[in-house]
Amino acid sequence: MSDTEAEDARDEPSAESEAAERPWWDDPSLPWRHQPTRADIACFTWLSVIAIYSIVISVARPTLAGLAPHVLASLGSWTGLVLVGARAAVGDPWWPLVWFLATLGLIKFDWIYWWAGRLWGRELIDVWSSRSPRVRRANERAERFARKYDVLAIAVGFLPIPIPRGVILVVLGEAGTSLRKFLTVSVVCSFITSGAYLALGYWIGEPAVRVMEVYGQYLVWLSVAILVVTVASIWWKQRKQATNRV
Repeated sequence: MSDTEAEDARDEPSAESEAAERPWWDDPSLPWRHQPTRADIACFTWLSVIAIYSIVISVARPTLAGLAPHVLASLGSWTGLVLVGARAAVGDPWWPLVWFLATLGLIKFDWIYWWAGRLWGRELIDVWSSRSPRVRRANERAERFARKYDVLAIAVGFLPIPIPRGVILVVLGEAGTSLRKFLTVSVVCSFITSGAYLALGYWIGEPAVRVMEVYGQYLVWLSVAILVVTVASIWWKQRKQATNRV
């Protein structure tokens, strides 16, 4: 290498130095493209709470299904609603209260996604889509659907089909849908959906109750297995990311 080339190489900033000079909030994995405000931090914190809640409830779901289906249903679990409906068929009196609580439980985090859409819109969807090509394609389909059908797309998010419901809610927030209109449609759809799953459980009836009585004791071990798999998956992803950075 000549002296001139060596001087040019010294003058050019390295990728490491640029990353070191970059402020903490200027990160492609974060949804904002500016120095975050209090609203940005608050909304991002709520999204983190949702992520933690999703992990916890996925681990606890089998145990709650066997030992406390009313609690599970009230949190908005379809499985819990079916179980409570089945118990109603054999005389359980708590299904009206569970129906009310489940209506709220199914949409307890919807307003956060709407808020995130107002704050960041497409940037947040881009962050989610960066996980894999498959996720990107699914998010793009959900985004097109939401932009075409507006609040009617909320109803589709309640169906048991593989569609990223969070993307639909973010798009509606970005599109300027009023919070009042957004929540009204969400509550109506949630009420109908939770009632439908209760009715399904009622139709199944006593056989579902008997199955839970027989196998419910083993569901605790299923929760333990899910916990082990979840922890191992998180550890593996962190190790892989650390290896890629080296």
